[in-house]
Amino acid sequence: MKKKLLSIVSLLTLLGLLLAACGSAQTESGESGSIKVLASTSFLADIAQNVAGDRAVVESLLPVGADPHSYQAAPTDVSKIAESNVLILNGVEYEHFIEPLLENADGERLVIEATAGLTPHEMEEHGHEGEEEHAEAEEHSEDGEEHAHEAGDPHMWLDPNLVITYVENIRDGLSEADPEGAETYKANADAYIAQLNELDVFIKEQVESIPAERRLLVTNHEAMGYFAERYGFEVVDTIIPSLSSEASASAQEVAAAIEAIKASGAPAIFLGEVENADLANQIASETGVKVVDSLYLETLTDGGPAATYIEMMKYNVTQIVEGLK
Repeated sequence: MKKKLLSIVSLLTLLGLLLAACGSAQTESGESGSIKVLASTSFLADIAQNVAGDRAVVESLLPVGADPHSYQAAPTDVSKIAESNVLILNGVEYEHFIEPLLENADGERLVIEATAGLTPHEMEEHGHEGEEEHAEAEEHSEDGEEHAHEAGDPHMWLDPNLVITYVENIRDGLSEADPEGAETYKANADAYIAQLNELDVFIKEQVESIPAERRLLVTNHEAMGYFAERYGFEVVDTIIPSLSSEASASAQEVAAAIEAIKASGAPAIFLGEVENADLANQIASETGVKVVDSLYLETLTDGGPAATYIEMMKYNVTQIVEGLK
């Protein structure tokens, strides 16, 4: 009888240990076995991870350091999308490379457009001679794909105040895909929105250190319109009047950029880290301005200085402030 009792106790003990191990394994994977979340870019993945918390691991389709404007899709990208339950896109035609991947990916998934509900800036009309020819050439890349961003300027994430809408859209989408986690997503979103508000205050304070007459931005392409509008900068000129870093400038546009820089007294040209600085350096040599080519506008970094979206924005602001003082 004692042996039988000991056997039952041993069995119950073993069963308890197995249940505990299963619970531990679920905790270690985060309660995240329910949904697989994929974001198009590294900065979107980081924003979404702050909302998902422990309930899901958010992966980025594009690797760190990739420029979405020139990204060439890999065969594994289709399988990554096929395996996802939730796909997070910026929207406003930013992910021009995504359509053929979606067509070839099996299965169904919830697609969240982070910019849903926001009104994008229209692409500004430039008065440079030869613009019609340039615009026509810009609409088609070498592989024939359209990259003109006809829907407007997609770079809304460079204004943290607009990223609050990103967070709300991601929160609502994740809650739809995983209703049991809705309260967690709401709490995480609220906490991250508070951090975005703090980031907004930080940027305003940093910009205040720049004399008002020097709050002038010359950029390689039209990426910083929302940032400029939010924080009181004037965009003097874009060397390449395009929303894509892959476009090129005509001789007339280069001449117009040189004239605009000289007339305004803008002290610097700002480029994203992935952009080619040759043209900017050429213009700088003729105008005497400096080139700041270390901004992270469309990708995070593997470790510092831009390992998260908030760190990316703080780093960029620091570079801009130092370049304009």
